[in-house]
Amino acid sequence: MKKFLALALTLVMVLTLAACGAKEDTGASNDASDASEGGEDGYHISVILKTTASEHWQLIMAGCRKFESEHPDVTIDIAGPASETSYDDQQNMIETALNNPDIDAIIIAPLQSETAANLIAGETRPVFAMDTNIDAPEIISFIGTGNEEAAKLGATQAVAAAKEAGWDVIECIEIAGVQGDATNTARMNGYKAGINENGGTFLEDEVQYANAVADQAVTCMEAVIQTHPDGVAIICANNDDMAVAATRAAANAAGYDNTIFLGFDGSTGACQAILDGELTMSIAQQPYEMGYLACEAAYETLLGNTVDEFIDSQIEVITPENAQARIDAVNGYLGK
Repeated sequence: MKKFLALALTLVMVLTLAACGAKEDTGASNDASDASEGGEDGYHISVILKTTASEHWQLIMAGCRKFESEHPDVTIDIAGPASETSYDDQQNMIETALNNPDIDAIIIAPLQSETAANLIAGETRPVFAMDTNIDAPEIISFIGTGNEEAAKLGATQAVAAAKEAGWDVIECIEIAGVQGDATNTARMNGYKAGINENGGTFLEDEVQYANAVADQAVTCMEAVIQTHPDGVAIICANNDDMAVAATRAAANAAGYDNTIFLGFDGSTGACQAILDGELTMSIAQQPYEMGYLACEAAYETLLGNTVDEFIDSQIEVITPENAQARIDAVNGYLGK
């Protein structure tokens, strides 16, 4: 009888230990499930911008922060160099993000697309291009403006405005950004198509490169005035800062009284310049939406959902009729 009781007690202990083991296995399975959903700290997204030093990029940051505020399981780190020519600084930022195992997805607005493509080669985590595309198989999606089509639309409207202003010979000179930059090239191609296809002439041999900064745009505009003292029908620029600088450089040049000055970005400063009668028009990107949509694409991908290869953040052409509405919208996004 004692032997029987001892055997029964041993059997009960074995069954109890087996049950405990089963519970521990279940717990390990749940931990793995949690990890696939972002882990205890949720999802960690790195956003690397071209710079943080202008309104355009601050709006993108605001869009990213808006998405983060609506998703408590998402943490977003944002970095960007001091200027759009700080190539080494941005490269270091990209490398830092790639070497951080806590990062789940990376969004890059590249200063140099080819360099970014080389850096992300072989990366298995989701990588997204924003504002400027990166030609690499690792890129899940490009979120931004169709820069060439946007510039073409703006140029088409600029030609119409030049005709209304009384120009018989419609020539256009561009004050461009950084030579070789993919976004700059796309906008230039769009300007050229929009001008040439609507009865104007894009003076490709007279493009002035100002490295996307206003002070160099002033120098470029002064050179244009020297070469064309009687004026040019259209001056288009790769961004608003350069466009506004060009208008002010030409303020005392009589031949430029009726020149159409076309900017790109739709910044509040450009909108005010349009209201003040300095700048004629600007092609407005939607950077707030761009930042939000980029983070949304990264998040959806991390959840296992499919996103489009190109997510268009849309544009609008700013004129005196809608400039104030644009200012009000931007100030709202920036909390002003």
